[in-house]
Amino acid sequence: MAIMPAEAGDEGNEAFFLPTDDPEVFIATPLTEGLWTPQTQHAGPPSALITRAVERTESSIPGPSHLTRLAVEILGPLPTGEVRVSAAVVRPGRTVELVESELIAGGRPAMRARAWRMRTAAVALPEIAQDAHPAPPPIPEAASRFSDPVWTTAYLGAVEWRFVSGHFERPGPSEVWARLRVPLVAGEVPTPTQQLVAISDSGNGLSSVLPFESWWFINTDLCLHLHRLPESEWIFVRARQTLDPCGVGMAETELYDRSGRLGRGAQSLLVGPR
Repeated sequence: MAIMPAEAGDEGNEAFFLPTDDPEVFIATPLTEGLWTPQTQHAGPPSALITRAVERTESSIPGPSHLTRLAVEILGPLPTGEVRVSAAVVRPGRTVELVESELIAGGRPAMRARAWRMRTAAVALPEIAQDAHPAPPPIPEAASRFSDPVWTTAYLGAVEWRFVSGHFERPGPSEVWARLRVPLVAGEVPTPTQQLVAISDSGNGLSSVLPFESWWFINTDLCLHLHRLPESEWIFVRARQTLDPCGVGMAETELYDRSGRLGRGAQSLLVGPR
């Protein structure tokens, strides 16, 4: 899996997180920052760090298993700097188990997550039970261009975006291939699932129907349902947003890799004028 270097001049920003002597403690670099507030993390990288903790938690299931659902609750702003993340199996089982994880930032719990893992085994399904989904479109040959440099800084600049339709700079739904340009944790190659989670939290931005300059549409959560795990670094996202005049909304994403469909994501949105 190829991870491309950060932009020139991003000294110290070679990854979203730097490890420390404590395996549960990391330093969130400026590359984790989102667009809403300076020195505050985009939820994608810390959600991926939680996923890393879940992946590294020993399973109670004998034999192969994989993540089928991940629900991340965002409890408040996540400052850059030191974060602590932990995970543990809270409901063990032979076929399914529940893993809980917590991320502490700024001295308080900033994220909590629950992840279901299920045993995997070859099952001879009848053909009628296999719902076919169309293959994703080809990956464009070149990365997309942006007229405003705000879309090429911090987290957004640490991801390579190749739009098939739509664009960050044009309101409305979009389709895009994306991959991380830097490691999640310095010195490590992120797993495809970590890449998927880091990118999936961008669903609200990819699907925005209101201009970022005059509106905010902040997600309080990220919920993924996966029937298959990704096999490569490239993730295809088809994103759409629905808003209600009561000031809330939802971003929905359909997720693919090169081999086909993976599952769906959803985010609850708090919407209002800046």
